[in-house]
Amino acid sequence: MRSPLVYDLMIDFHPLRWTSKYRRTTVPYLIIVFLFYKAIGTVTLVFSLFLFQLFGFNYSENLSYYVTNYNISIGLFAGPIEETMFFGIPLYGTGNHLAVMVTGILWLMSHLLNTSAIQLNTLAYPQFLGLVPWLFWSFRTWISGKGWFSIVSHSINNVLSIAPYCVSGQFLCHEDVYRILGLVIIASLLLGINYSLYRRRVTKLKYKIAIMTILSIIYILGFSYSILLSNIAPQSP
Repeated sequence: MRSPLVYDLMIDFHPLRWTSKYRRTTVPYLIIVFLFYKAIGTVTLVFSLFLFQLFGFNYSENLSYYVTNYNISIGLFAGPIEETMFFGIPLYGTGNHLAVMVTGILWLMSHLLNTSAIQLNTLAYPQFLGLVPWLFWSFRTWISGKGWFSIVSHSINNVLSIAPYCVSGQFLCHEDVYRILGLVIIASLLLGINYSLYRRRVTKLKYKIAIMTILSIIYILGFSYSILLSNIAPQSP
């Protein structure tokens, strides 16, 4: 006879339940579910990477993007920034689960552009497919009332994934104090809006103004940083 815990896990693991709330929301239970989705995502990533390379897709530009653009700070702050922007704020701002799924899909599609050259045969298809399980993980965790756990797990997963490449020298992992400051500001603003919406202290007008302000800040910071990089002459290793 199966225990109640195993029974609940088997139900939550079923693909037909991937858009519903979890049957339990204790931390140990969420860790198990997270590892389940993480395992599926890893297997999907490895298999799709092999498959696309087999059919002649070029991922040297994709790898180059990760080598030059990823570091610990980006991985760490991706948790609060991406989770609140694409899941938390849409959830508490609209109260509509469908809206959260739509913005979650936009988050997923944005990872196709994790490449140095935007071409059909260099888009990050394996990363995109590998993150499909993560979309359902974040979606379900937020609608189950445990968005904080989704933020924490996102950041921890990113740091643990990037750190070995930084230590081994495979990623450049350059840290920039201005970029870190920008990430802190953006993450703080998004977390503040997310919490205020959760507490229902933000009107629709203030919500729209805040979102437009944040998007403008992100655009300005990204544009400024791209100019900074373009003005730095590449150095020989």
